[in-house]
Amino acid sequence: MTTSITAAGQGVPAAARGSRRNHPLVTVAIMCFGGMVAALMQSLVIPIQPELPQLLNTSSANASWVITSTLLAAAVAMPFGGRLADMIGKRRVLILSSVLLVAGSLATALSSGLLLMLTGRVLQGLAMAFIPVGISMMREVTPPAMTATAVAAMSATLGVGGAVGLPLSAWIAQTFDWHMLFWVSTVLAVLILAAVVFVLPDGAPGAGGRIDVIGSLGLAVGLVAALVAVTKGNEWGWASAETIGLFVGGLVVLLAWGAYELRHPAPLIDLRTSARPRVLITNLATVTVGFGMMSLMLCVPQIMEFPASTGFGLGKTMLEAGLWMLPGGLMMMVFAPTSTVLIRRFGATTALAIGAFVLAGGYVLAYALMGSVWQLAIAYGIGTIGVAIAYASMPTIIMSSVPENETGAAIGLNALMRAVGTTICSALAAAIISAKSATVAGHVVPTQGAFETIFVVAAVAAVVAGVIALMIPKPKVAEAAH
Repeated sequence: MTTSITAAGQGVPAAARGSRRNHPLVTVAIMCFGGMVAALMQSLVIPIQPELPQLLNTSSANASWVITSTLLAAAVAMPFGGRLADMIGKRRVLILSSVLLVAGSLATALSSGLLLMLTGRVLQGLAMAFIPVGISMMREVTPPAMTATAVAAMSATLGVGGAVGLPLSAWIAQTFDWHMLFWVSTVLAVLILAAVVFVLPDGAPGAGGRIDVIGSLGLAVGLVAALVAVTKGNEWGWASAETIGLFVGGLVVLLAWGAYELRHPAPLIDLRTSARPRVLITNLATVTVGFGMMSLMLCVPQIMEFPASTGFGLGKTMLEAGLWMLPGGLMMMVFAPTSTVLIRRFGATTALAIGAFVLAGGYVLAYALMGSVWQLAIAYGIGTIGVAIAYASMPTIIMSSVPENETGAAIGLNALMRAVGTTICSALAAAIISAKSATVAGHVVPTQGAFETIFVVAAVAAVVAGVIALMIPKPKVAEAAH
């Protein structure tokens, strides 16, 4: 089943620009700001997470879906949004993502119960398509000399959004009513929508084509089932019928989806293109880099916030922890130009390996420097530098390996692989913490050994990512040209 969509500018060369123009730096700034705000939605509710059951008058199990629903929606939206952008034009999908962000933020701001809150959080998750579509659009709206830096900066917004969001949302939650979190996000979303509609250039027209409805539904069902099983496995029990049933069922649906896509004349994701060695191996490395990045975001704030009575906690408030982590998050944006230099000097594949090995070094330091907040902040900062370099390299490799009219879908799939890595990391970290906990002052808390184990596992994952990156075949043309 397909639905036909024809772009207004079909037949115009892909490199063509629309009539709307502005300075490339303005365009890059708009898309980076939009990506940062979209990513901020991932960490926005963390300060109020313990109070969500009471605030929404629901159970803890139900309240946990406030975070999980956003992650699942984002995982589905990124590959679909990328394909849609290739068909109807990337600016149109950026507008759609901004509208979803406004609607989702407004719904959560008005919510007082679980249903409206979950609806808003799903819409906010769907808006995450803004990031991969924005990355893929950089090649259309920036001069070649600026493209690599623009892609690096846009890629860094994933980490910067989370880093800025933690202290900002903690301060808002401590100072105002919790609804203010979402009113602020609504205002930011409206600003993004206005900028995209009235300032962002048109970019290249879409190539037209048909929406693969069955393929879209199959990918959504398979992904959601498998990711829910991984996300909830620790809570439900890894051997429970729910976990096994959803995981196996999700894999079966994804296998059937893959067989269907290979036979479809206009698939949602061109699996043959995705199976090219450069694309496939890069996506494998992306999973492990995503795993490594999430370990930082999970462990460092917990270590900083646990009380000193645990024997390893540093006793900081969430706001204080967020402020200590903020410089490390901002380093991702600062190192975007450095990433570009490495890519041009050594190639994107080598830069990806360098980023992964730097990330591994950050975990080694975190393992050794858990004793004080400033030492842990330094280790965190080094880890985020590695993530910045890796995140800048991955889309560069992908864009140099696929046809221009498939860039959006390919970048969306790469973003999905990153989300898969973070989901696996969250599940494994929860299992390690559950297995290595102790009772302190009547409360069950993780032991220092739990975090040390996670750091070791994450360091190994980062090294594996670096080794995989070194196995990526060299391009037929210079990567810097893309």
